[in-house]
Formats: sequence, C-alpha cells, structure tokens
Amino acid sequence: MRIRATVAAVSGALALSALALPTAAQADGAQGSTGSVADVARAAQSAPATDSAAKFGARSVSPASEPGELDLTFSKVVVNGGKPIVVGTTLTKTVTTTFTLTHAADVDIFAPDFVVDVSLYRGSFDTPTNELYGDEPPVCKAASATVATCKGQISVWPRIDLLGNSDATKWAAGGFAVAYNGEDPADPDPDLTKIGFALQEKVGSSSLQRASKVTVNAAPEPVKKGKTITVTGKLSRANWEDYQYHGYTAQPVKLQFLKKGSKTWSTVKTATTSSLGTLKATVTASVDGYWRYSFAGTASTPATSSTGDFVDVK
Repeated sequence: MRIRATVAAVSGALALSALALPTAAQADGAQGSTGSVADVARAAQSAPATDSAAKFGARSVSPASEPGELDLTFSKVVVNGGKPIVVGTTLTKTVTTTFTLTHAADVDIFAPDFVVDVSLYRGSFDTPTNELYGDEPPVCKAASATVATCKGQISVWPRIDLLGNSDATKWAAGGFAVAYNGEDPADPDPDLTKIGFALQEKVGSSSLQRASKVTVNAAPEPVKKGKTITVTGKLSRANWEDYQYHGYTAQPVKLQFLKKGSKTWSTVKTATTSSLGTLKATVTASVDGYWRYSFAGTASTPATSSTGDFVDVK
C-alpha cells in the first residue's frame, strides 16, 4: 500500500505520522519507502550538528554507522524509460524508475533499516509544491562493493496526488536515503542526530501529460462514388481538476485515409478543433477505405489517433 508521511522538524524535534518500513527485506536488494524517506532525510538535514555528526556539504566522510550525511550519490536516473508519464482521470498510473547508487564501502545499503527512494517533484527541492512516489520500495542489486543498480517505481494517483492541470509539465527527480542505524523507524530519536541521510536534487527528470483521445465518424455509409463524405470527431483530454474529459480547443488534427487492402495511412487534410474540441471535414468519395483523425500531441498532451471508420464506396 502507499505510505504517506507528514513530518515537522522544529528545533530539531521530529513528528512522524503514518511512517512505516516494509515488513520484509527484498530478496536481492535494499528496502525502500515512499514519501517518508524524503521527509525524514530533510528533517535529519535540518537537525543540529554534533561533533559526531558534522556535515561536510553535499557528501560526508561519516560512515553509515554514524549520524550525518552519507557518502552516497544517485546517478543514471531514468523514469518511465525516458518517456512522458500519461495520466488519465481515475486510474493509478505506475511507471518504472531505474538508477545507480554509488556509496562508500562502509555504507550498508542492504541493512534492514536502510531506506532509499527516487521521487519526482515540482518547485523547490527543499519545499516542493508537489511530489510523486512509488507504492513499493525499489530493489537494488550490488554491482560491486560500492555500486548498486536499482529498480523502483513512481505511481501517480490523479485524485490522491492532488494533481492540477498545471502539473502537466516537466518534473525534476530527487534521490533520498536514510540509514536509521538501529533507531526505530516509527519512533526515532527526536533530535535525529543518530540518523544518516543523503539527499540529491535534479538527478533526472520526467514529464506528466494529460491523457488524450480522439473519435471519428465518416458518413454516409455506404456512399456513391463522387459524392461527399463528412468526417466528424472530437479531440478531448483529461482534466485533473474535475476528473472529466473536455474538448481540446484550437488544435490541428490530421484527417487520414487508409485504402482497403493497404497498410499505409495518408494525410488528406488538416482540420482544427472548435471551442468544444469537435472536428469536421469533407472529402469526395473515391474508393473503399478507412478514415481516421490523428493528433500529433503537444508538450502537455500525448499524440493519439482514432480507430479507422470504414466507408463502402459504391
């Protein structure tokens, strides 16, 4: 199940709500968590430094058995194979993340109380306006004593993640790791000085897109050769604010034809969607074949094509 956490770090104190670790270790990899990892790492970073928890900038010589910043970095982060994440209005969209961890030999990423995750975020890395995590922890495999390759996921729930239409844009990826060092993950030391952590911003990126669909209807069917065929349709896309599909206005959409027996679609003309997202074009009937509308897509909306509508020409 998805794990959500609300964390507050005030004067070094930590308040955790709904924080949990997986109950069993992954067979071949490090355990992970979801949103809680980022929150705990940020809170640990803000905790007062002590002699045994001195901070050394982005990386630290502190071993995993001591508090402070872990000598660990994220690289080669790829979300959804480098493709945009297309999200509709109701169903959860889950995509794969892959990344590499490079760490000091004494940082035990396979310890039962070590958690790691890669998330997507918008806005500031320290105070993001929105974040996306996975429902399951990533699994890591050792490539050497200091390098591991990991596979995780990002899950997008349109309603639970409180997506707005402005979220259909580019997101940055951030890496988070927490070494609890024997502390109870559900009730760690309030000042967090016993916890090791790693945070790394802009380790990759991905884009969210609003799912789209286009319809077509060619009429009349059948039609006499030389007569007019009217091809109507509608281009619509997901609205993440009312969870409905609405017409996508003022968009160029290609009207394409596939001759019966052929395998190649050809573009006949381009129509533009109305204020309601509707489409209408007329053509002259010549031979039997299929008609469809094909939308090339935009930065916020993926390409889509309708199924073909067959017209019998007499």
